[in-house]
This record gives sequence, C-alpha cells and structure tokens, in this order.
Amino acid sequence: MTASTLRPAEPTAVAEPASAPGAVRRLAVRVRAVLWALPVPILLAVLWDRGVAGGWTLPLGIQMQFLPTPLEVGRRLADLAVGGLIGDTYSGTLWVHLYASSIRVVQGFALAVAIAVPLGIVMGRSTPVYRLLEPTINLVRPIPVTAWAPLSLLIIGFGDRSTIFLVFLAAVFSILLNTLAGVRSVPPRLLEAAAMLGTRPAHTLYKVVLPAAIPQIVAGLRIALGLSWVILVVGETVGIRVGLGALITQAREQSRTDLIIAVMIVIGLAGFLADRLLVLLVRLCAGRRPLLP
Repeated sequence: MTASTLRPAEPTAVAEPASAPGAVRRLAVRVRAVLWALPVPILLAVLWDRGVAGGWTLPLGIQMQFLPTPLEVGRRLADLAVGGLIGDTYSGTLWVHLYASSIRVVQGFALAVAIAVPLGIVMGRSTPVYRLLEPTINLVRPIPVTAWAPLSLLIIGFGDRSTIFLVFLAAVFSILLNTLAGVRSVPPRLLEAAAMLGTRPAHTLYKVVLPAAIPQIVAGLRIALGLSWVILVVGETVGIRVGLGALITQAREQSRTDLIIAVMIVIGLAGFLADRLLVLLVRLCAGRRPLLP
C-alpha cells in the first residue's frame, strides 16, 4: 500500500453558483437606481410642505396655502388603501377603483396594439397602402381625445365602452407611427444581405424586418401605455361611478383636495408600474436580444 493511498482525501471545495456574481451585480444596480431616484421626490415633498406652511404663491397664481400638506395626503392615501384612519365613504375603496380603471386601460390598450401593430407593418412594407392611408391618419391624429369625449358619449353611451374607446384613441396613433417608422427604417442593405443568404421573401418579414423594428415598436408601446392612463381620467369623469377618474370627479365636487392629490399619486404609481411590467414582459420575451431602446 503506497503512501499516496494512505493520504486523507482533501475536502472538495463547494462551487458557488455561476450566477451569484451576476445576481449581486444586478441587485447593486437596482439599489443604485433607487438611491438616485429618491432625492428629487424628497426635495419636492419638502418644498411642498414648506410652501403650504409659508403660503407661497407660485407662477400662474398658484396659491399653495390652499393645498393640503404631504402628511395629510399620505394619511388620505393610507386610508384609501386600508381604511380605519379617516372613516368616510372612501375609506378602503382604493383597490376597487384601481381594479376597474386597470381593466379599462388594459382593454383599450390591447385593442390599440391589435390594430396598430399589424397596420403599421403593412403600411411600412407596402407603398400603395401607405399612400392610401397616411393622409387620413395624419388628418385624424391631431384631433384631441378630449374632443372625442362628448361624441363618444352620444354614439356609444355612458359606461365602460366609452372610456375604453377613448383609451384606444389615445394609444393607437403612438403605436401605429412608431411601428411604421420602425418598419420603414430597416436598412435596405439588411434586406439585400438576407436575400443573399437565401432568406425567402415570405420569411423576410419575421426574420429581418420585425427584429429590426421591434425596439421602435416597444418605444411606441411605452408611450401609448402612459397616454392611456392620462386619458383614462377624461373617460371616467362622466357616467362612471367606479374608477380613479370617477374618484377624482367626486372629490372635486366635494372640494377634497387631499383626495384629489392622493388619487393623482395613485395614477402616477399605476402608470409607472404598468410601464415596468411592460418592460419586464419584453425582456422575458426577448431573452438576451436587445429589444429595448
């Protein structure tokens, strides 16, 4: 028996997961992003509080003495979410209103995506279709959604469908124009290279054109999703009793400025989270491909 066989086996080192450094790095990046984002809201809250306490007058004649303090708005926001702090009819009702508004935004936005993306691709690939539709689209596009609101009430009626229609109008043109621009900006040399490599004309669309245009399409989707939350309030101001826009309307009628600002903050947070979810969905679908602009 040799000496090497009597030597005790050396302990095997436990290998750390290969993804550990990457996970730590991503966590550090996120923490750094949060720390960079905090100073501005904190500064605005301090200026807001000082402005209310000092009765500041801002440009355009804004009288800050009539605004509630950040603490009062925070109390109202907490009462909206969980109840038990103020105890009025709005206590604990936030989630009902938020759910109703989110469903309307999703429906209007999804309808805009279903129409605008295919239409933008067709217009970008077909010159006759582009020449046929482009003048009409650019004629209708400048009409503000607020001008469509009274007409939608007359031709559709009160309720969810009118609001969904307005959200659709707010989103469809941003998606359409970005899709069209993305498809038309595909370099001709890229198409020539694909043809030289044997790509069939029928396969060029989803193998070359769409991958090249998707970053701009995603940019249009993000813009349209933000506009959807903006126009939601317009659609929910008339004939709807449940929704964030309806809540703002009721608060305005009762002169509850703390409730108005609290719901405005909720809409901002909802739009921000919706954008983050859209970005996350794109990253999950894209994998390692750089589809985000």
